[in-house]
Amino acid sequence: MTKACEKSILNRLKRTEGQLRGIQKMIEAEQDCSDVITQLSAVRSSVDRIMGIIVAENLKSCLEHPDKDAANQEEKIQQAIQMIIKK
Repeated sequence: MTKACEKSILNRLKRTEGQLRGIQKMIEAEQDCSDVITQLSAVRSSVDRIMGIIVAENLKSCLEHPDKDAANQEEKIQQAIQMIIKK
């Protein structure tokens, strides 16, 4: 993973962490459930996006720097595909 991609992922994670803290405060302030759910949905979308970026970077790396062992290369690609399907 490139340093720029790593930095982008870490920034997204920090933003998501801030969203979660905000949700905790919303619950403590007894805000409306629909508002809390809306924010939780935003967090879920953010995490899904981060997962997608990580899997895409992994797959990109597999294709740009193929393993000399074809079976090992195929296994790496299948792992990336399984991570996408699991999501």
